[in-house]
Amino acid sequence: MLFGATGFTGRLVAEYLAKAAPPGVSWALAGRDPAKLEALGLDAPVLVADAERPRALAEQARIVATTVGPYVTYGEPLVRACAETGTHYLDLTGEPEFFDRVYVRYDAVARRSGAKIVHACGFDSIPWDLGVLHTVNQLPEGVPLRVSGFLRGDMRASGGTLASALTILSRPRQLVEAALRRRRAEPRPPGRRVSSRPGVLRYAGGWALPMPSIDCLVVGRSARLLDRYGPDFAYRQYYAAGPLPAAVAAASAAAAVTVLAQVPPARRMLMNRLPPGEGPSPQRRARNWFQATFVGEGGGRRVITRVSGGDPGYDETAKMLAESALCLALDDTPRAAGQLTTASAMGEPLIRRLHAAGIRFATLR
Repeated sequence: MLFGATGFTGRLVAEYLAKAAPPGVSWALAGRDPAKLEALGLDAPVLVADAERPRALAEQARIVATTVGPYVTYGEPLVRACAETGTHYLDLTGEPEFFDRVYVRYDAVARRSGAKIVHACGFDSIPWDLGVLHTVNQLPEGVPLRVSGFLRGDMRASGGTLASALTILSRPRQLVEAALRRRRAEPRPPGRRVSSRPGVLRYAGGWALPMPSIDCLVVGRSARLLDRYGPDFAYRQYYAAGPLPAAVAAASAAAAVTVLAQVPPARRMLMNRLPPGEGPSPQRRARNWFQATFVGEGGGRRVITRVSGGDPGYDETAKMLAESALCLALDDTPRAAGQLTTASAMGEPLIRRLHAAGIRFATLR
């Protein structure tokens, strides 16, 4: 069941599923306005559902994938319904507050029902989560491991992505409180250490800036769930800005948006520049690309890997969410439940799916 198919990213996911879902897979569209869903012209049943009352949606599906954000505003009722009914749940959230709040309230519920609750099934955070897993699997087992990730690319935001980002930045107190509640509730892996956070400013053939996104949290969660990451695992993530002027411009822009997001009139002004439901044109998306490069070290071995693809925020994100749903529906995945990550919920089967679909997982050396 795809919830939110009339939004910008949701339409792309629906169109991808219409082409990629093999015979025998039953899928449907869900949303508040059946006329808009039917106007998509896709050969799929339509279910009327509301973000605040999604119980019927969860009860009629084995897997629900949702693009309805900001998730901290609209997402919790659907997570609760899926956790209680044993329905697997996938989303595209990049919102740490939502991620942590859902863990505290519904992880145990989902483990009892057998539901997989898997957040961040798009560019946030599949390239990083599965890219690190791909790297770790080529390093020795049972030894301390160190992995660094570097992003390069050309990409544009949609209105929905901008709204989610501004919501995150405007709620620093709630974000910290949710993180502290999760830290108190979440058990640490016995006998193992995990450190996952943005790096520090460094020069590596060009200037690399710390990348404070949800990706680090997701990778750290995978490392705590999977013993394969070793007894002492550390991950650092960077944006490869390049020459010093480009690095200064990127850092200044990020700081300016963060400050403006704290002021309601300024935040509304930014949102109005690109309203939800709007995004880059097909021509613009065709020029977009990304490369996530990973350097992994441990046990005397050093490997360099890369995950790369086309337009990261929309075309490839739609592919990632759709293939995640198909992976849960069709592939032999780990028998885990609760709040999981793509690495712990699907792992290698999803890597193989995405690689076959055109998102490349390569070992450079």
